[in-house]
Amino acid sequence: MNQITKGTLIGFSAIILWSAIVALIKEVSNSFGAIGGSALIYTVAFLFLIFSVGWVPLKKFSKKYLILGGFLIVAYEICLALSIGYSQNSKQAIEIGMVNYLWPSFTMVATVVFHTKKANWLIIPGILCSMVGIMWVLGGDEGIDISQMILNIKSNPLSYTLAFVGVILWSAYCVVTIKLAKGINGITLFFMLVAIVLWVKFFLFGNQISNFNFNLESIIYLILAAICMGFGYAAWNVGIMKGNVTILTGASYFIPVFSSAVSSMILSTPLGLSFWQGAILVCVGSILCWLSTKNLKLKSRN
Repeated sequence: MNQITKGTLIGFSAIILWSAIVALIKEVSNSFGAIGGSALIYTVAFLFLIFSVGWVPLKKFSKKYLILGGFLIVAYEICLALSIGYSQNSKQAIEIGMVNYLWPSFTMVATVVFHTKKANWLIIPGILCSMVGIMWVLGGDEGIDISQMILNIKSNPLSYTLAFVGVILWSAYCVVTIKLAKGINGITLFFMLVAIVLWVKFFLFGNQISNFNFNLESIIYLILAAICMGFGYAAWNVGIMKGNVTILTGASYFIPVFSSAVSSMILSTPLGLSFWQGAILVCVGSILCWLSTKNLKLKSRN
């Protein structure tokens, strides 16, 4: 097995790990609360990253990346974790997780707008397809039902808002900091910052660790969530640097389907046909947005 194949397989493991994040965050929040559970996940994930990715000295970071990149990714991770943690039930957690997967389409649009990157006509149906997919998911069992979608959002506006804001933050991080990072991986530092912010928030709200429900099951879910969160990033970085980027990028756009399937099993929550139709539309939309710029790249090389 050559180096590229190994790197690609490691990258695939990241996709598998990320597919379980939504369900595991929800399970952890059930035992430790939305804020406390998220703080624990990022704390343990930070410890895992220290021993796997390692610590990068601050002097190696550019100030712009440290400030701007740090703010964007820390804010995104908090939005992601709390949007799922604050969900009212398992099905809502999966729906909120699906909103998060609008980021590939949004990132492509942001890249075209802010980096003057060219895209062909496929980006328009790509965006529309992704948005229709989310509307399909939130519309209930009848497909696109605007009134039902509004009711779903009104039932928990905080979670849905956090999820959507998270999409914008992650898209901005991918676009704005791609040049500022200069190949430096700051995920260990950023996870530490996420944990610190969440712990501060936890104690400011008057929460107490004594209220945590520590038992074998909750500890297992916590460790698994931290592994998927931390090692997922670590494995993805290896895959991108040493594997086949084209294959990994294409495979990553199917995470919404993988995540829904894994979440449905872990949370014992059956999902209707309309949900799967919406999830597939989100994937198709992401792929169309990717192809809208990928095709131009291929043509320019001929």
